[in-house]
Amino acid sequence: MSHPDEAQGSCAEEAARLMLALKASNEGIWDWWTGKPEIYYSRRILEFFQCSASTAPNIFLEPHEMVCPEDRERFSRALANALDPGGPELFSIDCRLKTGGDEWVWLRIRGTVVRARGGEAQRIAGSMIDISRRKAAEAQIEEERHILRNLIDRVPLQVYFKDLESRFVLVNRQMAEWNGQPSPESVVGKHDRDFFASAHWMEADADEKKIMATGHAITGKLEHEIREDGKETWVLSSKFPWIDRGGQMQGTFGVSSDVTELVEAKQQADSYASELAIRNQAYEEELQLAREIQQTLAGSSFPDIGRNGTTLRFGARYLPITGMAGDFFEILRISDDTAGVLICDVMGHGVRSALVVAMLRGLLEKQRRSAADPSAFLHGLNIGLNSILDRAGATMFATAFYAVLDLGAGTLRYACAGHPGAIATGPGGVKQLASTRKEKGPGLGLMPKAEYPAGEVQLSDVDRILLFTDGILEAENEAGEPFLEKRLMATASECAKETLEGMLDIVLNRVLHYSEGHHFDDDVCLLGVELMPMPAAIKC
Repeated sequence: MSHPDEAQGSCAEEAARLMLALKASNEGIWDWWTGKPEIYYSRRILEFFQCSASTAPNIFLEPHEMVCPEDRERFSRALANALDPGGPELFSIDCRLKTGGDEWVWLRIRGTVVRARGGEAQRIAGSMIDISRRKAAEAQIEEERHILRNLIDRVPLQVYFKDLESRFVLVNRQMAEWNGQPSPESVVGKHDRDFFASAHWMEADADEKKIMATGHAITGKLEHEIREDGKETWVLSSKFPWIDRGGQMQGTFGVSSDVTELVEAKQQADSYASELAIRNQAYEEELQLAREIQQTLAGSSFPDIGRNGTTLRFGARYLPITGMAGDFFEILRISDDTAGVLICDVMGHGVRSALVVAMLRGLLEKQRRSAADPSAFLHGLNIGLNSILDRAGATMFATAFYAVLDLGAGTLRYACAGHPGAIATGPGGVKQLASTRKEKGPGLGLMPKAEYPAGEVQLSDVDRILLFTDGILEAENEAGEPFLEKRLMATASECAKETLEGMLDIVLNRVLHYSEGHHFDDDVCLLGVELMPMPAAIKC
């Protein structure tokens, strides 16, 4: 028999392990005796709710006002089911709850039901975890899937994916119609043998086995399709290996187009194929030119700004994770002694984001007259971008931070559009500008009448400022913890004696070392500004 002290120590150790596990998983615990109005919430749950233990409501008591109206019926039904004597032993639901800060947060709520002998629920205890970011990511993925599905269904080509047995996994509407089926779903699970005579499907099957064995595509192949009813058609087909993100072969995918009339008129078919090749090359050249232009605009040529023995020195780092990025910065020469610095992050990646970047760069030129006023400058950019996106029916936005360094007036004025505030270092230490919600306006392009409050600090309190995009903050370590502003501020403070270029390199290296895969998952843009004394020979 174990000694009581040993048992007590074992329980304490188990409790400590539980608390460590909950801390690592970012979960909180709750405990409710169903016959009582009181409920116990751990500190983590109170943080989710943004309230104290004395003001925290019991979310399980009707009328469930804290639960989002859209989720309330599901919540009530799940709770009633758990409280029913014949109900399950587990209460489980994902729902949105309103916090004390009047915000909606997605929580995953799990609880074990403790029942009396008659089945009545006496107690429910469990955990909660904030899954807001996951839900936002899922919504974005669903939107991207919807966009991709629209594209696949509307291109004038037959598009399809097949598994390792050459059975259809996904087809577009064109492919379904081509095979005489009422919907794409009616094709899924079928094989070419279900639609074509052996002369065609056996050749197609052999091609697909070869692609999966070698990993090499077969492009531009003219295929003679013979259907069971004897009808003959010709398609120009390209097939590729379908390899998942882990490098595993999943099957094949391809596109094909009806070229029956072109085959019947060979010269016309040759002309058509040549035209397609030229267009594809032109598209690729245009995309390459766009990439080169974007990289050039993010170059290292900076204006000369100086007055009263002080000059502004600039440094930047630009790391897009794809060829076309949504992050960019701009330095505006307002006068000989005044500069505006802008950093911007457009939603998403790729061509769509790059197009919005191009729009914003164009709008910058129209707003140069208001460049000395951060609030007016962001207000003008927001109106212009909102107007363009509204006419296009597009849902996009951009975050931005803009600062004006006026050496003549000795001030740094700034405004923020939903972007992380710049970090300033100086004689008094390190601090973040626009660090609170009330100092920020919404992202650009969301609301035409948005306002952007301005802030101001004295340049005598500033040696450097560091502007950045959220690719820096969102880098996560193995525990899933993001880098966030506090680590960036500590790094900037430690680099006070480094050169500006050295500080930028140290920031990038430290974030890369912190991240689990030692790489960035989002575009990264850093812009540093340093106030330096002019050499004596060239002081104004």
